Amino acid sequence: MPGKAENIVAGLGGIDNIVEIEGCITRLRTEVENPGLIDEAALKAAGAHGVVKMGSAIQVVIGTDADPIAAEIEDMM
Repeated sequence: MPGKAENIVAGLGGIDNIVEIEGCITRLRTEVENPGLIDEAALKAAGAHGVVKMGSAIQVVIGTDADPIAAEIEDMM
């Protein structure tokens, strides 16, 4: 069964869609290739409290485990 980081990657359109990711207190700040691949329902199912889209910059609000999840996703890239 995939973990939270894998589910968030899937909601962000897959590892190849993620250009950059960093943890910022309670958010994952990401830059994606194709914002149209973002699946907000999947991100919320993975534990996101909210999703903020600004063009290709996506913020996933996930709470205090943002930094370790960002590190886990960076390891996948």
